[in-house]
Amino acid sequence: MLRTEERQRLARERREEREKQHAAKETQILEKERKAKLQYEKQLEERQRKLKEMKQKEEQRRAAVEEKRKQKIEEEKERYEAVLHRTLERNQRLETRQKRWSWGGSVTPDSESKTASKRSPSTANLKQAEAAVSKRLSSSAALLNASDRTRRSQLSPLDSSVISRLLAPTQASLARSKSAATLSAD
Repeated sequence: MLRTEERQRLARERREEREKQHAAKETQILEKERKAKLQYEKQLEERQRKLKEMKQKEEQRRAAVEEKRKQKIEEEKERYEAVLHRTLERNQRLETRQKRWSWGGSVTPDSESKTASKRSPSTANLKQAEAAVSKRLSSSAALLNASDRTRRSQLSPLDSSVISRLLAPTQASLARSKSAATLSAD
C-alpha cells in the first residue's frame, strides 16, 4: 500500500510539474505575442510618421514649384509689357520723326503759314525737285506696269496680285527717293 501511495504521489508531482511547465510555456508564448504586437504597432506608427513627413515634404516641394512657376509667369508678363512699351515708344518716335522729315507729312494750315516765313529761298527749288522726282517715279512705274502686264496675263490671279504688291513702291521708298533727289539738287 505504501508503494501505491508513493506511486500516486510521484505521479501527482509529475503531473503538477508538467502543468507548471505548460503554464510557463503559455505565459512565454503570451509574452512573445504581446512583444510582437507592440513591435508591430511601433513599426506601423513609424511608417505612418514617415509617410506623413514625406507628404509634407512633397506638399512643400509642390508649393515651391508652384511659386516658382507663378514668379516666372509674372516675370514673363513684366518682360512682355516692357517690350510692348518699348515697341510702342519706338513706333511713336518713328511716327513723329516721319511726320517731321517726310515730304507728305500732315501739315496743318497754321503750321504751313508759320513755317513759310522761316523757309529759305531754296524751298522753292526743293518743291521743283520733288515734282521732278514724282514725275520720274510715276513714268518708271507706268513703264514697269506696261511691260509686266503681258507677263502677268500668263500668271495665276494670286501670283499676279502678289507681284503687283511687291512692285508697288512704298511710302518709305518714295520718301527716300525724294530726299535723295533733294539732296542731289542742293
